Amino acid sequence: MQIDASSAELAVQAPAKLNLFFEVLAKRSDGFHEIETLMCPINLYDTLYFREEPGGQLELKCQWVPGVSANHNSQQDARTSSGDEADAEIEDLPNGDENLVVRAVKLLRERTGVRAGASMRLAKRIPIASGLGGGSSDAAAALAAGNEVWGLGLSPNQLAKMGAELGSDVPFFLAGGPAICRGRGERVETIAGVGTLHFVMARPPVGLSTAAVYGACRPARQPRKIAPLIEALLQGNLNEIGRLLWNQLQPAAERLTPWIGRLREAFAREDVLGHQMSGSGTSCFGLCRDAHHARRIARRLEAGGAGSVFVVQSCR
Repeated sequence: MQIDASSAELAVQAPAKLNLFFEVLAKRSDGFHEIETLMCPINLYDTLYFREEPGGQLELKCQWVPGVSANHNSQQDARTSSGDEADAEIEDLPNGDENLVVRAVKLLRERTGVRAGASMRLAKRIPIASGLGGGSSDAAAALAAGNEVWGLGLSPNQLAKMGAELGSDVPFFLAGGPAICRGRGERVETIAGVGTLHFVMARPPVGLSTAAVYGACRPARQPRKIAPLIEALLQGNLNEIGRLLWNQLQPAAERLTPWIGRLREAFAREDVLGHQMSGSGTSCFGLCRDAHHARRIARRLEAGGAGSVFVVQSCR
């Protein structure tokens, strides 16, 4: 997450994420699942613009960046500039309490007693219902922005505890960098020393409900170990990283939509080092040797009708 406070309007770059490892360990008594996952932020960003409003009102306007929509985006290098975002508002982006950004800011005010308001604009690039964590990242950006603009001085740990009340992935986006997440995802252990990873990612023209995917998944009887993948990451062994990618949710998602199987087969025809679905889907990704390799595979996937295709890399 990157914060730019150089102008009167604070800008926060909220990254997407990929799950390089995802194991479902058990169903919990609170209705959630006990998981162990390794998440990696990538340089595909939503941008939250945040300005203080002394009158106390909260206002949010959501919009897709020009050329980007909820279900389609042509092949692109996901690194973006902070240029003009004034596109027409899209109806499928909520602006009220159903948006995690608004809920995050309201929670922050409730816990700190802040009376000031905020005018916010959310420029969307991360596809929705795609397993990329866009909503959670936006919520984390809202907490970080409110903390900065309102001068609250809350620690990252304090913000993460609030974030966990909003969504399981929110604390991850407040941590920065690759991390192992446990519990229902809110217990975050960052990993230092991981080099840059390059990916090609495809998001089909359909999304999946996270609840539906979990409902169709059964916890592993013999859970896979995450340690070998961590070792490969720290050694920079790309071939081994590709071999150890794992997502226990993928078979369940394949039963809910034929698109996951189609993407699995499309990636299998390419010379990626490994491939799988991210989170609860529907985005799938392939690990590449470098950015040139990723761009070459992206052109082939897009020509084959794989949906929205992105060239991305890991970031901090």
